[in-house]
Amino acid sequence: MTPNPALGVVFHWLGGLASGSFYVPYRGVKGWSWETYWLVGGVFSWIIAPWLLASLLTKDLLGVLSGTSFHSLFWCYIFGLLWGIGGLTFGLTMRYLGLSLGMAIVMGLCAAFGTLMPPIFNGEFVTEVLGTTSGRIILLGIAVCLMGIAVAGYAGVQKERSMPAGTQQEAIKEFNLRKGFLVAVLSGVMSACFAYGLAAGDPIKALTVAHGTHPLWRGLPVLIPVLLGGFTTNFIWTVTLNIRNRTGHEYVTGEVPVSVTDPCGPQPIEETALTGPTSSVITRVPTEVLRETIRVPLLSNYLFCALAGVTWYMQFFFYTMGETKMGAYNFSSWTIHMASIVIFSTLWGLALHEWRGASKLAFRLLILGLAILIGSTLIIGYGNYLATLRS
Repeated sequence: MTPNPALGVVFHWLGGLASGSFYVPYRGVKGWSWETYWLVGGVFSWIIAPWLLASLLTKDLLGVLSGTSFHSLFWCYIFGLLWGIGGLTFGLTMRYLGLSLGMAIVMGLCAAFGTLMPPIFNGEFVTEVLGTTSGRIILLGIAVCLMGIAVAGYAGVQKERSMPAGTQQEAIKEFNLRKGFLVAVLSGVMSACFAYGLAAGDPIKALTVAHGTHPLWRGLPVLIPVLLGGFTTNFIWTVTLNIRNRTGHEYVTGEVPVSVTDPCGPQPIEETALTGPTSSVITRVPTEVLRETIRVPLLSNYLFCALAGVTWYMQFFFYTMGETKMGAYNFSSWTIHMASIVIFSTLWGLALHEWRGASKLAFRLLILGLAILIGSTLIIGYGNYLATLRS
């Protein structure tokens, strides 16, 4: 298939839009704990949507998966499992560093490791990346992306500093730079494993094309084992929370108990495009005495979770499409994806007034960070375009 980096960048932007938007439908969920709606949405994200769309758009899906070597399927699954661990540890990063600083470190590490490790592992980094003009331009784009993430993160730090003292202390009351940095490194590296899982699925891509699948859809079968690994990690954790917090009944009951001190039911949880709610790893059993119940709209809750889950999946649906258009340097897709996530997540934050009350300096830094990130995707796209002129 003829490379088209400009179209590839557009596909990656659409993926970033989906990733930055998936948490919005969760705002419509009423009366459910985080672990309940996260698992329901995850069933659609990691199981239903991958199988459904791959079945519709690829040829002989079951034949392709059964014909794939155990080695390829195993590593796709394992990297997905590790990616899930990165997502869960992201909550601890926020706990020790705060949202803005923690997000910048994790996203930066995830972008760097997810982009650069595949060509290094394949022995192509020196010859195909450092040794070519197009490769060096792509590296420049990656560096610009990391700078943009850092600027956006610093804008968030400035926003937090402009908060009232009480709110600021509450947001980072457990601040610990040493612990936070170590956990952020673990989270960033583990989160990058999704890119490794996609790379491990190259034999699946070749096999599905050999079975008659259009090259544009060749990445869809790979998402099935990778996302199954991610589902495993999240399933174990959310069910553990269901048991510990005694919230398993929420899946089927039309009423849930609430405490007098919390008459509005479960409160909104900060979510991120990369991993989901930032407090996912610090959920605890409520200590208040439960005295009231509220009606739970089960049908609408399931519909909102389904919409959120499918929207989340669409980020990688478009990602696999964009990857097919980037040419020989398709490893650069991961950086564009990370940049797009930060761009659209930030725009949603502005639309939802999360930056209300921030200082002028914070806003200026935010705009600068977004401009740098957009520029990084264009630089990477141009580097891929130059590569197509060589071929």
